[in-house]
Amino acid sequence: MSLLRVQIKGMYGNLYIVATPIGNLEDISLRALRILKEADFIFAEDTRVTKTLLKHYNINTFLEAYHQHSSEKATFHIAQLLREGKNCALVTDAGTPGISDPGNELVARLYGILGMELRVVPIPGPSALTALASVSGLPMQNFVFLGYPPTKKGRKTFFNNLAVFKDMPKIIYESPYRVAKTLMEARAVLGDNAKVIVGRELTKKFETIFRGTLEQAIENINKEKPRGEYTIIFY
Repeated sequence: MSLLRVQIKGMYGNLYIVATPIGNLEDISLRALRILKEADFIFAEDTRVTKTLLKHYNINTFLEAYHQHSSEKATFHIAQLLREGKNCALVTDAGTPGISDPGNELVARLYGILGMELRVVPIPGPSALTALASVSGLPMQNFVFLGYPPTKKGRKTFFNNLAVFKDMPKIIYESPYRVAKTLMEARAVLGDNAKVIVGRELTKKFETIFRGTLEQAIENINKEKPRGEYTIIFY
C-alpha cells in the first residue's frame, strides 16, 4: 500500500517518525524502506549517516538536516511543507527518533504551529533500549529509562535516582568517552556488588554484552579502550 498523496485542498501531509538501524543495516523494516522511498522529504539528525543508509537501499528522496541545533526557521520550513501536503519522514542517526533524541522537540513544536491538524505516524523499529532489554533475561514489565546522564550539572542527582528505583531495572545510554566515569559514579551509589548488563556496539560487528557486578564491569572497561555507544542496565 503506497503513501496517500494528499491532494485535497486544506489537508496536511503526514510526518513519519521512522526508526532506522542502530548498526546492522538489515534491521530496517520493509515499511520503513517504503516510507523513506515514497516520502517527499527526509529530515535527518546527521545527513552523512543517513546518506549511507539511503545509498545502501538505493533511496533518492530529498534529504535535509534537522537536529538539536536547528533554528526555529527550520521548524517553520517543515511546517510549511506539511501545510502544502508534503509527506515528511524524520530519522535520527540510529534507532528511534524521540528516544534520547531531539525528535520529540520537533513533534512538540509542530503541534504548537499546526495544532490538531498535524498527523504524526510512528514507523517503529530498532532501538538500543529494547535490543538490550530483550536479551537481559530480566522481568521487564516495569523498568526505568533515564537516557544519557548529564555531562556536568545534575549528575549527582541523576545517580542518586538509580537507588530510588531499587525494585526495577534502570536503563541508561552512555558514550565511550564517559562510560568508565559513569560506572564508577553508579558504583558509589549502588555498591561494588550491584549487578549490571553493559551492551556495546549492539547489532554491529564488534557487539559485546557484559554481565556481572559493577566492580567487574569497571575492571572490564579499563582493560581496553572504550569504543562505540553503550547501553547499560542496572538491576
